[in-house]
Amino acid sequence: MNFDIVQSFRDHGWLKETEQKLDRKMRFAVGKAREVSWMPYTTENGRWKETRIGWWTNGFWPASMWQMYRMTGTELYREEALRAENMLDEALRNFKNLSHDTGFMWLIHSGVRYALEKSPESFDRTLFAAEMLAARFNPNGFIRAWNGEGREGWAIVDCMMNLPLLYWASEETGDPRFRLIAMAHADTTLRRFVRPDGSCNHIVIFDPETGEYLENPGGQGYQSGSSWSRGQSWALYGFVLSFLHTGEPRYLEASKRVADYFISEITEDWIPRCDFRQPEEPALKDNAAGNIAACGLLELAGALPETEGRGYFEAAVRILQAQEASDANWAADDPAVFTRCTSAWHDIPGRHMTMTYGDYFFIEAIRKLQGDRLLFWYPNR
Repeated sequence: MNFDIVQSFRDHGWLKETEQKLDRKMRFAVGKAREVSWMPYTTENGRWKETRIGWWTNGFWPASMWQMYRMTGTELYREEALRAENMLDEALRNFKNLSHDTGFMWLIHSGVRYALEKSPESFDRTLFAAEMLAARFNPNGFIRAWNGEGREGWAIVDCMMNLPLLYWASEETGDPRFRLIAMAHADTTLRRFVRPDGSCNHIVIFDPETGEYLENPGGQGYQSGSSWSRGQSWALYGFVLSFLHTGEPRYLEASKRVADYFISEITEDWIPRCDFRQPEEPALKDNAAGNIAACGLLELAGALPETEGRGYFEAAVRILQAQEASDANWAADDPAVFTRCTSAWHDIPGRHMTMTYGDYFFIEAIRKLQGDRLLFWYPNR
């Protein structure tokens, strides 16, 4: 029998208090979201700072709304999710500006809405997003990450979290090509991104004509060969999601290897550094990496027997409670919750900032502990 994360969680007082804090905070956040013209991303001076409509994080706001709607039943959240989903049609109309992040942008809200309400519009949006992602596949075994001349052979570890969109498309349409593309990319990631110690590259550049490995720049981490913590969390969660969709043991083993490495690097205070191989100063943290990893660890724990799963479960809870105690802002002076998210090590304005997806993954983790079995990355399960 697999490990039961809900039955194993005992701190029900903290869970209930956190739910109440989230509801108060997110009601305030919705009001602030309606003061801006596009999608919330980060905050500045107590207000949402919006970003362009094709920005990769834009799906996390409506996804947060669906999570809160399922948590509370409050219609305000559903209404805001639908408002945001409709706004994102502008990004679909300008699809040439989109990257590999269409899973982030549509599966976790349009795909979820289709699972809950059978909305044909949401189905079409999600399938269109899957077709766009599949179209980025290079037959040498990887999905091209970004647009722009000279980036034809670039792939990034983040894409592991977009593969569930392709699995969903095969499951919904019966067409195996989406799943085969996803598995080809996952296998390339396992072979070329995950190192023997469980750490991961952020970017790998291939020759787009031959598929030959060329180099691995540092990307959003400190330098080439370092260990950007959010990249580790994308891999940790992404591989267990590929396992859940395919049943392939190699993906489960990959998730465990990355998880073991991740946990070994955070036991001092359970709040991840921006890069596990960064200099001592500045001592940058990344709450987003922690919350993403916690979600992955909870799914990993639930996919394993009791004897294996408990350690991953306990690590997830430690991360969530440590970050909430240290870095959550529950006051009604800013619509975001977590204050020490870091965009990239070398992005000085992006150090210790707020991010919608840092908050989203915390909400998702709380819903897992509350027993909600609707996995937004596998809404048709």
